[in-house]
Amino acid sequence: MRLTEKGQVTIPRDIRAIAGFQPGTELTFTFDAGKVTVTKAIASGTSDKRHLLRAAAARARSHMKPEFAAMNAKQIMAFVRPA
Repeated sequence: MRLTEKGQVTIPRDIRAIAGFQPGTELTFTFDAGKVTVTKAIASGTSDKRHLLRAAAARARSHMKPEFAAMNAKQIMAFVRPA
């Protein structure tokens, strides 16, 4: 590979596929002890926060008794905060 005058380099297709880099993927470059590492950037958008929240909810549900795991958010809140 050769670095262009603009500082660009093409990541080989097989490496992009293995790393899961799609067109538009935000990347982070780090430099440590003469080595450059490329990783997916952690986005701070709303959709990413929703994904994290859904993952946390799924983990919590996996530890619940079946009767609670089947409840939706409104039902759980009604149970937790009785009128």
